[in-house]
Amino acid sequence: MKAIMVMFDTLNRHMLSPYGGPDWIRTPNFKRLAERTVVFDNSYVGSMPCMPARRELHTGRHNFLHRSWGPLEPFDDSAIEKLGEAGVYTHLITDHQHYWEDGGGTYHPRYQSFELIRGQEGDPWKGEVRHPDGLNLENLHPIARKMFRHDQINRKYIVETDQFPQAQTFAGGLEFIEQNHKEDHWFLQIETFDPHEPFFSPEEFKKLYAHEYEGRLADWPVYGPVTESAEDVEHMRLEYAALLTMCDHYLGKVLDTMDRLDLWEDTLLIVNTDHGFLLGEHDQWAKCVQPFYNEVAHTPMFIWDPRSGVKGERRASLVQTIDLPATLLDFFQVELPKDMQGKPLRSTIEKDEPVREAALFGIHGGHVNVTDGRYVYMRSAAAKENGPLYDYTLMPTHMRSRFHTSELQQLELAEPFAFTKGVKPLKIPARTYGNLHEYGTLLYDVVEDPQQAKPLADAEIEARMVAHLKKLMKENEAPVEQYERLGIKAEDE
Repeated sequence: MKAIMVMFDTLNRHMLSPYGGPDWIRTPNFKRLAERTVVFDNSYVGSMPCMPARRELHTGRHNFLHRSWGPLEPFDDSAIEKLGEAGVYTHLITDHQHYWEDGGGTYHPRYQSFELIRGQEGDPWKGEVRHPDGLNLENLHPIARKMFRHDQINRKYIVETDQFPQAQTFAGGLEFIEQNHKEDHWFLQIETFDPHEPFFSPEEFKKLYAHEYEGRLADWPVYGPVTESAEDVEHMRLEYAALLTMCDHYLGKVLDTMDRLDLWEDTLLIVNTDHGFLLGEHDQWAKCVQPFYNEVAHTPMFIWDPRSGVKGERRASLVQTIDLPATLLDFFQVELPKDMQGKPLRSTIEKDEPVREAALFGIHGGHVNVTDGRYVYMRSAAAKENGPLYDYTLMPTHMRSRFHTSELQQLELAEPFAFTKGVKPLKIPARTYGNLHEYGTLLYDVVEDPQQAKPLADAEIEARMVAHLKKLMKENEAPVEQYERLGIKAEDE
């Protein structure tokens, strides 16, 4: 048996043809994919954003209530590592540049081999001392300044289509398949950073969405409220669409290869993403600054399982990223770690058998959210101070830096959680950026109001969703102060 995961970053469900995306966006290979797989209509994120989601992809459990962005911890059970220990060869090829930052450095070594493609986003790849001409970065945060500068330098070396990191990533994945398709017991993860911002794509895809535009935006929206014009929003959506069609093109190459080599007989195929993106919906750009509306939280997911052979069907059961490692381990008949919260999706694929009543999702220090598939409840911090809040970790690193010594001066050892395997983690006072509480607590009926335009005020429904929230937080061993931060009691009185 073999397995392939094709993972995109920031893939918008509502812009794909199998999910009713608009006709003007070209995604024919996603439509083709839907005809060969089971399509999940109620797939949701868990821990946000990029690396917290990938920690779930390894551990099968939520982590956003315990720490912010960071590496795999020493006490984490990696499903990828478990596969390798069980004799399944694992290979990662990716252009996701967060893997080689401080906050992501323990992920790719869990694979038995890996290939990292350089040049995405602000990857500090090519070295040029001279500042790029015409680039004014004075008003930006130092981290953003560095990213934008490197992005402009990197683009000098990415001109032809086959030089783009996504193209190289898929070429490497297809090379692995060609080399190993006659072998057995392997897992390949083809993971591209696209269509994450910046929406940088080759001219052959841009010309499909050619348009006149004289505004100030290029292809990189700034996180937060939209302050630009409707023309600017339309321009950014067209830039995203061009990159999305590039993703569709390379997905087609994987499907072509599976057809040609007859891999459908014994190869599990998963096509997924970590989260979506706001392109002006709710008058917002991007993610993380605002609550996780469905444009971000409600994700596309497609799975072909050769054991059942079900294809061209849809599933309504609630599923999440945490279910994917469980599904992989189950497929290769490897025992699931006892701390894994995700569930194998074999029976869900076969007959839409549910694996949960409700799904928990959020970001460290932000809203804690729950959905039962009908309602989405977003619980905000009870007070402006957004505390108390701590990071529980043995790996004190942020996305692009280690914790500063000033952050560590008040650390203490916490008592172990069950999933830390008897180890006392560091308990470090955490800080959040922006007013994550300012949008308040929100409740939506996403069946009657899929655009989440009309918040509900219904005490009975809210009480039911709070019960789901508390139950899932307890199952995740949420620190007691998270209940205090949210203004709810840890236990019913």
